[in-house]
Amino acid sequence: MLKMDAARSVLVLVDYQERLMPAIDGAEAVVEAALALADAARVLGIRVVGTEQNPDGLGPNAEAVRRRCDVTLPKMHFDACSDGLAELLCEGRAQGDRPEVVIAGCEAHVCLMQTALGLLERGFRTWVVETACGSRRSTDRQAAMQRLRESGATVVTDDMVLFEWVRHCRQPQFKAVLELVKRRGVTPPPRAAGS
Repeated sequence: MLKMDAARSVLVLVDYQERLMPAIDGAEAVVEAALALADAARVLGIRVVGTEQNPDGLGPNAEAVRRRCDVTLPKMHFDACSDGLAELLCEGRAQGDRPEVVIAGCEAHVCLMQTALGLLERGFRTWVVETACGSRRSTDRQAAMQRLRESGATVVTDDMVLFEWVRHCRQPQFKAVLELVKRRGVTPPPRAAGS
């Protein structure tokens, strides 16, 4: 299968933790892309799973991310599959029916990469959303994307995901998803004095 299929997809958002995000290169754009993915997933009825690395030590995901997740998996391993992610993704499905995983997160070269590699090892079709992934250094993020490509993941952008999920302009949720695309990167106008 060369295209993402919304009916078979699950979105996994890895470790967008409040204490970590200030150290991430381009964090604002990374979180904005993750939120667009999560909002589109909600519109389209796609399950959203979050993970949090050592939440007792590092705290929770950013609230905007956390509230968009259907479930959040606390973990201690860098590869969330070692803490039950693969089983969680298959809950409620027939045996052997694996969802396609659209995944993004931080840090790209640690938890995101190791989790994506874990999913690939377990036979999941894995799409990594580069525009919603971040690391402290851009070189680490770039190296992670290259390694993931070489390992069999398909590296995509958030816009690619959104448009492949809806497929065509007559899809009932197309306009709602298009609005998510249009609002990305738009700065609200300044408030007038006294308002």
